[in-house]
Amino acid sequence: MELKHISELERATQRGSGELFRLGMGLLFIVGVILFAATRGIGGEVNVMLVVAAVVGGYMAMNIGANDVANNVGPAVGSKAMSLGLALVIAAVFEAAGALIAGGEVVGTIRKGIIDASQLPSGQAFVWVMLAALLAGALWLNIATAVGAPVSTTHSIVGAVLGAGIASAGFGIANWGTVGGIVASWVISPVMGGLVAAGFLYFVKHSVTYHTDMRAAAKRWVPLMLALMVWATTSYLLLKGVKAIVKLSFGQGILIGAVTAALSFFILRPVVARQADKLTNDKAGIKQLFTVPLIFAAALLSFAHGSNDVANAVGPLAAIVDVLGSATGQVQAKAAIPLWVMMVGAVGIALGLALYGPKVIRTVGSEITELDQMRAYCIAMAATITVIIASQLGLPVSSTHIAVGGVFGVGFLREWIKNKYARMEDEIKAHHPEDDQGAIDAFMVKFNAAPVAEKGQMLTALKEQAKAHLDPAHFSKQERKALKRVYRQELVKRSQLKRIAAAWVITVPASALMAAMLFFMIRGMMTP
Repeated sequence: MELKHISELERATQRGSGELFRLGMGLLFIVGVILFAATRGIGGEVNVMLVVAAVVGGYMAMNIGANDVANNVGPAVGSKAMSLGLALVIAAVFEAAGALIAGGEVVGTIRKGIIDASQLPSGQAFVWVMLAALLAGALWLNIATAVGAPVSTTHSIVGAVLGAGIASAGFGIANWGTVGGIVASWVISPVMGGLVAAGFLYFVKHSVTYHTDMRAAAKRWVPLMLALMVWATTSYLLLKGVKAIVKLSFGQGILIGAVTAALSFFILRPVVARQADKLTNDKAGIKQLFTVPLIFAAALLSFAHGSNDVANAVGPLAAIVDVLGSATGQVQAKAAIPLWVMMVGAVGIALGLALYGPKVIRTVGSEITELDQMRAYCIAMAATITVIIASQLGLPVSSTHIAVGGVFGVGFLREWIKNKYARMEDEIKAHHPEDDQGAIDAFMVKFNAAPVAEKGQMLTALKEQAKAHLDPAHFSKQERKALKRVYRQELVKRSQLKRIAAAWVITVPASALMAAMLFFMIRGMMTP
């Protein structure tokens, strides 16, 4: 056997050993959940259904960590603001902290009111519905993670509850108005996220990077941008992240965020000025001012995500525990979350992120469009502000769809700007004689160095001058067409757009179908 073949075998073995390690750690976690849940039995006896539910809940939590957390850290990793390893550590710690500290003491037994629990035939049927929903939601997230598609975990579990509920009691059990709102969020969430992120990027470019003296512009505008980020993340954390332990109205949360932002502005302004003086007067230098704020934003978003989305994993599990421990076996509107159940969710999310999160993080951070620190800042702003606005307006949105929509938004804005500039270049060339390349080059140097407003003035003056002096005989008709042709640049991968959009659209029906089949299987096994 040749040496190169041995090297290829070694590389293949290393990849296989990595997969085995991840699988082994996942199985070790599941075994731990089994052993722990076995001690939580009712009346000192092992409750098999409780153990099974705990295993499925742990599996769901791992899949949430593997898929959903990428939205919080993916842009920061893709922009090189922090390494993948640091992102995994920060996200795992803050996700777990959010789940344990602010995850809430009670959750709704039926996620988002998607079905009417009173129409279920019995408490036993409710347990089967929740178990089928948990397993179906987890399986769909597993499939999405395997192909690197970021999907909404809330939509996964909602679709699964819907499917299992219909399988149990028919189509009348579903709250179709709620389902319609979820369908609407497929469009509302990414469009809002994309527009907000693109709007921020447009503002950043015109206020900082389009100026000749970028450092002076950065000293003036970057402290305000960072203060705005402080306001958004603080308000988001107060209104969404710690709502289970701190009860604040919308106005109170916004006001506290504004006061914090004002204080941070006066603190950050001299710090940014000192840092800017040390940086080069170009985009690469100015981008570094956003690095540390992006790390803090990723940590806070992860904390808020852990406090909110842990309910997707442990909500149905807590409901099952509540029904199994009830003397009457009746379904309650709210279910208390035992500490051990919350621990299963928190550890599962952190472990799933560490083991399987990198694939989706790379998709969000680098495989849709190229990101830098400024673009990642705009996506973080979109992720927080859009949720705050939508929550106040009562619009159904998905944080996953908003963040990914923000990535697409900045990518499509970059395309529009690049193509607009290409058209300007074509016009410049078309209004010069074809043999005067020196004049074209000189004009392009001056044009590139000019601020945005002057670019428009230069182009208008060039057109007027050309009308008066340019001899059309210098160009043939075909040559003029060639000079005016715009070579469209695609900076967003269309294949990723189609794949992610398809995954979003089929999430609810796919998880619903799987949950319905699993419900029938569980009922068949449990019914004598």
